[in-house]
Amino acid sequence: MPGQPPLTGIKVLEFAGLAPGPFAGLLLADAGATVLRIDRPPSPSNTTPPPPAADLLTRHKRSLPIDLAHPQGRALVLALARQADVLIDPYRPGVLERLRLGPDVLCAVNPRLVYARLTGFRRGGRGGGGGGGGDGGGRGQVVEVNMVDGTAYLASFARFAGRTPVWDRPRGENLLDSGCPWYECYETADGRWMAVGALEPRFFGELVKGLGLEGQGWEKRRYDRAEWPELRRVLEGVFKSRTRAEWEAVFEGTDACCTPVYEYGEMEEDMVGKEGDQRPAVTLRDTPLLAVRRDAEDASHGQGPGVEGEGYVGQVLEPGQGGEETLKEWMGWSRG
Repeated sequence: MPGQPPLTGIKVLEFAGLAPGPFAGLLLADAGATVLRIDRPPSPSNTTPPPPAADLLTRHKRSLPIDLAHPQGRALVLALARQADVLIDPYRPGVLERLRLGPDVLCAVNPRLVYARLTGFRRGGRGGGGGGGGDGGGRGQVVEVNMVDGTAYLASFARFAGRTPVWDRPRGENLLDSGCPWYECYETADGRWMAVGALEPRFFGELVKGLGLEGQGWEKRRYDRAEWPELRRVLEGVFKSRTRAEWEAVFEGTDACCTPVYEYGEMEEDMVGKEGDQRPAVTLRDTPLLAVRRDAEDASHGQGPGVEGEGYVGQVLEPGQGGEETLKEWMGWSRG
């Protein structure tokens, strides 16, 4: 039997925001953490509850509406922060500081808090409060994350390759950016697409064989960039001569690195045949994350009953949904 999810027992405060913050909370929730989203309360002049936040990344989460501008609301956040292990701040720089809920304050009331801050661009200056204490030292710290640096880091290979013949030409003329005809997507007779990534010679040989282009010398001529426009025209014409399903049958089980391009709707209809099921981002054999698939037989791909929609249907989290349950678990509080 597998053990509990790796973050079981971890408490996370997630302030409601746009996609990056909720996605970070989703990753933690899927790993077993208790994630409480702080939502805006109803307006005093309107007793009707506000509509659900435009956030579908709510799997395994709970919600609690809090007026951050009210002294009692701020006091509640401080009380929750004392119990939390992680806090996710999705706002622009200075928003929580103006509410006196910045890292200087919250990391002071809870020195072990991991205060995670998400922005689009780099923050001006340095993050405040919550200095590091080392892994396992019982002391939290401020974690500054921005999408610009994250994207640049993910592009490390492209950055290095730009100093080599692999990617040293203008955009669209390189080996891996659609400049090369055997690393490209091609339309089929039925308006679908096939992806080609036959970089190595033996892969390209299998591709040529499957396309019926043997004996034309492309195996040797393919390295001549002057031949690339002609080879592209040949490949475009050949791929349009059959449907995607027909090409799937040709290349199934081969090493041609030629695969069908599926749309989400197709994968949802045939999750097994097209491998369209969504699984946790990380496979942990001994402590699997929570399941997304409802019929997951292999425990290493997630535990539990799974969720409705199996990764294709986002769940709406109503403001206040599950909040009282969290207050009872974290604080021992109950209504009245």
